[in-house]
Amino acid sequence: QVQLVESGGGLVQPGGSLRLSCAASGSIISISAMGWYRQAPGKERELVAAIISGSSTNYADSVKGRFTISRDNAENNVYLQMNTLKPEDTAVYYCNARARTTYSIRYADYWGQGTQVTVSS
Repeated sequence: QVQLVESGGGLVQPGGSLRLSCAASGSIISISAMGWYRQAPGKERELVAAIISGSSTNYADSVKGRFTISRDNAENNVYLQMNTLKPEDTAVYYCNARARTTYSIRYADYWGQGTQVTVSS
């Protein structure tokens, strides 16, 4: 019903930058929130950043001041600009969208397949 496709992951040195992109498509009526989560080996998935109703943002304390989330409402895209990356940012990053579709009046969470971000020298 909703497909999320992420791109932009890769290998970067500490202190470097990456920009993740996520495009949502499908039978979407509206999206109330989009965000990025990450999961490192042996750890639970955690919220990195979210943008709600197109403007209000929320960040994990560990990324505040380094990461910026933005959204292109017209295209249902969400971006994550990651600066001053640290080795502890290494994880698989997942795009999330809370969307309502033509198949249901309720909002539901949808997930992308994930993109690997590795921060290492």
